[in-house]
Amino acid sequence: MNTLKPPHDPVEALGEAYELLLEKTLEKTRALERVTARAVHEMVDRARAELVALGRVTEREGEELAEALKRDLTEAARYLDETGRELKDWLGFDIELLEDRLRENLFAAADQTTLALNALRMAARAAEYHSGEITGPGTLVCDACGERVQLRHAGRVPPCPKCRGGRFHRPSA
Repeated sequence: MNTLKPPHDPVEALGEAYELLLEKTLEKTRALERVTARAVHEMVDRARAELVALGRVTEREGEELAEALKRDLTEAARYLDETGRELKDWLGFDIELLEDRLRENLFAAADQTTLALNALRMAARAAEYHSGEITGPGTLVCDACGERVQLRHAGRVPPCPKCRGGRFHRPSA
């Protein structure tokens, strides 16, 4: 009996590419002597270029993934720095629900980015998320109705399930 593997879900593929971009960025930042916000962003861009060159994502997808990862790392670092709380609080659910590799990478990236946050502090503002954009896992709050949307994997931000709104933010402390 010959069974065909179902086609790969494009949303899942982008989530996997986001996680791969995170992993490759961490590999590159570990080699840095001095971690700065600019250096982390440059490593994201280098990892993006590598994924594009390997044919894992298109140029447009790579740009979108890189911007999403930069935003998420900056937002997580800002939250951790300003609140003194833990990464699980930023995610809005138990971090043990994430796969081991993703959990380890998020911890490492948030730590690296927290070190670099001082350089971004003056330019940092609360991140805004829109339906259709790519983001990492965590909880988003609809700006229109306050509904909390939990994303357990990296992927596209869906419209609000309650009001169909398209603008979100991460919950603050």
